[in-house]
Amino acid sequence: MEGAKEDFLRRFGDDYGYPNALKNIDEMRSTEFKRLEGLAYLDHAGATLYSEAQLEAIFRDLSTKVYGNPHSQSDSSQATSDVISEARQQVLTYFNASPKDYKCLFTSGVTGALKLVGETFPWSSESCYMYTLENHNSVLGIREYALDLGATVLAVDIEEVEHLRSPKQSIHILKHSTQRRSEANSPREIQNGKCSGNSYNLFAFPSECNFSGKKFPLELVNIIKGYAGSRIGDSLQCRGSWLVLIDAAKGCATEPPDLARYPADFVTCSFYKMFGYPTGLGVLIVRNEAARLLNKKYFSGGTVSASIADIDFVKKRENIEQLFEDGTVSFLDIASIRHGFHIINRLTVLSIARHTASLATYTRNKMLELKHGNGLKLCLLYGRTVEKANPSNVGPTITFNLKRSDGSWFGYREVEKLASLSSIQLRTGCFCNPGACAKFLGLSHLDLLSNLEDGHVCWDDADVLHGKPTGAVRISFGYMSTFEDAEKFLTFLMTSFITKTMLKVLYPSEAKANAFTDVRWRQLEGGVRLKSITIYPIKSCGGFSVSCWPLVNSGGMLMLEQD
Repeated sequence: MEGAKEDFLRRFGDDYGYPNALKNIDEMRSTEFKRLEGLAYLDHAGATLYSEAQLEAIFRDLSTKVYGNPHSQSDSSQATSDVISEARQQVLTYFNASPKDYKCLFTSGVTGALKLVGETFPWSSESCYMYTLENHNSVLGIREYALDLGATVLAVDIEEVEHLRSPKQSIHILKHSTQRRSEANSPREIQNGKCSGNSYNLFAFPSECNFSGKKFPLELVNIIKGYAGSRIGDSLQCRGSWLVLIDAAKGCATEPPDLARYPADFVTCSFYKMFGYPTGLGVLIVRNEAARLLNKKYFSGGTVSASIADIDFVKKRENIEQLFEDGTVSFLDIASIRHGFHIINRLTVLSIARHTASLATYTRNKMLELKHGNGLKLCLLYGRTVEKANPSNVGPTITFNLKRSDGSWFGYREVEKLASLSSIQLRTGCFCNPGACAKFLGLSHLDLLSNLEDGHVCWDDADVLHGKPTGAVRISFGYMSTFEDAEKFLTFLMTSFITKTMLKVLYPSEAKANAFTDVRWRQLEGGVRLKSITIYPIKSCGGFSVSCWPLVNSGGMLMLEQD
């Protein structure tokens, strides 16, 4: 491994390991992530890890200070209110969002933030909800509100086209079929066949795809708010202004959207994706003008100035944060996020991005070099081609499937179970991103419905159906990932899945003629002699040795020399 690391450092040494930080990556791992000894954790896209120093700071804070319910005027309540205000400012600063233009609303996570947008957006029969095909289910779920209220829904593909005579790129928006519900209920009053009042449309895209790691151009914000939104709206008979939502759950850890340059109306993120703790807490960053368009029905503790119990009267608060944050926010979790931001600010987002990109680039290139003895490549990677994959357009995520030497697939659940036995934690499936999954795996609508009829659902063991994978394997790197993690994973691939030589199969007629006197049938390519064989009838369970075994239904009995 030493030689491999030297080669790695010669290429990526300027980006890897935080050379300008107080602790380099090896010191950080040995002192702040001792629980990772012997373990390669490669699911930072699912949840990154908290450090021991981070937790110690949180517990020291909570054990020495008194934080009360913020819906009061006591000293402990005021201390909580101050911490919450400080946390809001930290979030806005992280996204370069001016408090004059944006507000930070705390939610239960990204899903809660997206649900809030969906249920309060001013949908009408003249509205359009457009989203990129590569989106999380939590973004797709917004369409239920839109369709129920008569809006048109549309999925699109975004293609960046390079111009031969210009370094700039243009963006093509490719539309899929539109969706509408015939029995939708529009809340708008109909006058002379037209909707009264203004109409609003919503476009949603991820800053980074959680399936492939593809980074979407943030310039989409300005494009959709400009000419492209108008042209698309006209083609769909959707009128009115366009608002833009960025799901930054995956991308916020390495490249938070700059809202001063790309003034999206809504941005969502979760803190456990950034620094591991707390879980169950996220934010909706909302532009002030957009917040005033949202129509929130429900009221609760903390959201009203006054209400009367036995008549239909309520006076809701005008403050945006107070109006949309139902009940008492999770103030102890909010108090803890400053210790996570301390880590990010100490390392810097740019250094984290460069560190994780160096590991992903190295691993991606090495995976593409892996081949079986017959020359067939082991790994099929999804997303941008390696020639176009660079840190500016691909995050520190690699999604792939593995092929056997005969061209058939290793099931992703098999890979996951063997990885666990090798102390490697990774992720498999479709990662709640059905559009990207179907797109990259080449699954048609008919394939998806057929798989469902066969009983396949999310998180089951049906990893290959009708000769096609139903999901994929994903690895992703975080700020505390090391070269040793990447090398452990690559070694796992080489030792567990590569067939270095091909077995010469002896069929019954040949066996009878040659018996045990002709050694040709007992040899492998390259002159290597087979000594034993072990059969594993159940994935990840123990095997047993045999002297002969039927290979295929058409016949064939392999007889082996007892060593």
